[in-house]
Amino acid sequence: MWFKNLQLYRLHDSAPLEEGRLADALPEHGFRPVTGVEAKRIGWVAPGGRNSDLLVHEIQGHFLISALRQERVLPSAVVKEELEERVAERETAEGRPLRRREKLTLKEQIYEELLPRAFTRSSRTDLWWDSRRGLIAVNASNAKRAEEVLDLLRQTLGTLKVTPLAVAQPPSQVMTTWLKDVSSRPEDLIVGDQVELKAPGGEDGVLRARQFDLDGEEIQTALNLGRVVSKLALEVDGRVALVLGEDMALKSLKFADAVVDEANAQDDGEDPILRLETDFALMAQVLSGVIEQMTAWLGGEAQPAS
Repeated sequence: MWFKNLQLYRLHDSAPLEEGRLADALPEHGFRPVTGVEAKRIGWVAPGGRNSDLLVHEIQGHFLISALRQERVLPSAVVKEELEERVAERETAEGRPLRRREKLTLKEQIYEELLPRAFTRSSRTDLWWDSRRGLIAVNASNAKRAEEVLDLLRQTLGTLKVTPLAVAQPPSQVMTTWLKDVSSRPEDLIVGDQVELKAPGGEDGVLRARQFDLDGEEIQTALNLGRVVSKLALEVDGRVALVLGEDMALKSLKFADAVVDEANAQDDGEDPILRLETDFALMAQVLSGVIEQMTAWLGGEAQPAS
């Protein structure tokens, strides 16, 4: 159960974890499939899937929970085609063009009629809560999906004071320095072969390079022309490869073979839940170190505004 992405948040209140409050609160907001009149629904499910009904796994202060999001898929093209047909019928029958408000009302009716027959699509999002460090990480590729899970957790607990993890030095500034000056790179950091460069003021679009020599002349020329790094592939401490974004999101996580081999070497007796917890414990240990190192390289955590 290795995370692919990390949206990071600083927790400002540890009270929700006191006296097993998290485990007690999750069942009330457990997942239930969408009904015929619902467009989407989200709720908690067991991280172990069919192998367990346990909603939270806790190992040495690290908590793992999972949310399942289910939505009805109703293609806009289908609604548009049906709307055009009904508008044409009405206009012919009434001998006049329909007003905009009438078309919107008709569109809403079509949506309500077709929604119960639409297919459903489900996706799971895992959340890791590091209680000792006061951090929450959501395995989501974008902040919008992460915030959706945090909203569910906030509803579940009644309160959840978190803010995106902020650092003292802008990641784009530091990453640009790393690319410009090889000597500025930390000892345990290796620059990869993927980069995204933005022009100042958002002009001239975005330059993206994959499987590219980032220390080559082309990239250096772009940097000298004023472009800054918005995403950069990195390898940290030889244990995790990732893409760091200007928003502090860690994406495309790939754990080194040595880390995966270390997990596989643990005896789980072919118990899927024990395997889940073993992998989670090792992943949390490795990522905790990576986050601490990354934060330090970026000037430490930003002080909250007064």
